Amino acid sequence: MTTHWRTTIPAVPRVGAVYRPQTAPELIAAAAATADATGLDELWLWEDCFLAGGISAAAVALSHSSRLTVGVGVLPVPVRNVALAAMEIATLARAFPGRLRIGVGHGVQDWMAQIGERVSSPMTLLREYLTCLTALLRGERVTFHGRYVDLDQVQLDWPPDPAPGILAAAVGPKTLRLSGELAAGTVITGGTSPDQLRAAASHIRAGQGSDARGHAIVTYLLCTTGPDARRDLLDEIGEWGFDPGADVGVWGTAEEIAGAAQRWLLAGADTLVFQPRAAVPIEEYVEFVGTQVAPLLRRG
Repeated sequence: MTTHWRTTIPAVPRVGAVYRPQTAPELIAAAAATADATGLDELWLWEDCFLAGGISAAAVALSHSSRLTVGVGVLPVPVRNVALAAMEIATLARAFPGRLRIGVGHGVQDWMAQIGERVSSPMTLLREYLTCLTALLRGERVTFHGRYVDLDQVQLDWPPDPAPGILAAAVGPKTLRLSGELAAGTVITGGTSPDQLRAAASHIRAGQGSDARGHAIVTYLLCTTGPDARRDLLDEIGEWGFDPGADVGVWGTAEEIAGAAQRWLLAGADTLVFQPRAAVPIEEYVEFVGTQVAPLLRRG
């Protein structure tokens, strides 16, 4: 039986686009400026091996925009010492208050092995990391001696106020429940169908238990437009290795895209981040989503 997350779409969903790291870093500034000017709510950056750094890319995007929220989805926790991550996040959050969203996650395990940082229990590491990172960003003095995270009287001199909520990337049930328990939100990968998103939301709620606080669900959504939009979407689905018959993307005109995207809002997303193909000119894509798709979604 399908468990329904909601029966109505959020009043004003947030709308973003992915700046894929296959696009050169020197184009981030122009893409962020375009996103800012065209009314896009958010621009999301990936920290994939071995492309662009998430924190440095976010700094570029934030410094070339005035109202745009910039998300990093996500920082792989085996790569970054939690105290250093807290320092970097706090710096951006203070310099650009209210405009930063940070996600953390297990990291792609093959990449983690490739750089000598794969751990035997990613779940334990993520639990320790989320616990300590959120405490550090709240300005607390943290002593923690865990399996992977070891801190002794560590406290930020410049904690952000307010502290940004940390999101967690999650796919499997255990990580989804952990995100519901400890994170301010969950980043859902592209290639997730509405039914899969409903199931994910139920695991998140199970992790929250009786905790009534809000929990953001940011969902990447494969999206193509233009004269060959349908073919392009099928090609993208194939490149990711997804089932070609699965309901994992939207395509077509702005009206068709906005109409189809409602299914992910009904399934639980409150932030939709449209994900282009790697070769798509990013400024054109950002402008399309910001000026044509986002207004339709906001009108519901």
